[in-house]
Amino acid sequence: MEFCPTCGNMLQYELPHMGRSSRFYCRTCPYVCHLESKVKIKRRQHLVKKEIEPVFNKEDMKVGGSETDATCPSCSHGRALFSQVQIRSADEPATTFYQCLKCEKMWRED
Repeated sequence: MEFCPTCGNMLQYELPHMGRSSRFYCRTCPYVCHLESKVKIKRRQHLVKKEIEPVFNKEDMKVGGSETDATCPSCSHGRALFSQVQIRSADEPATTFYQCLKCEKMWRED
């Protein structure tokens, strides 16, 4: 992996094309590094996907949730716990998380 000396972003690799040599280039700024000889990849790094952690879990809801009238999309029960969390930027509305009191299914509304 190579990084741009100007802005620090990761450089993209471009194969040789129509007489032009291969090169590393930056998508953000005009930096280009032409490569005269062949590039040999010494080691490939396989990236491992991380397990996605929930923003809000059932234990958080039981501790900090308040009861309200809300219809569960799964069992149609009319009561649920709810809690609001700001998960996007401050100028966006908060996201409301619900947990059904009957079947304990969780859903959210933006």
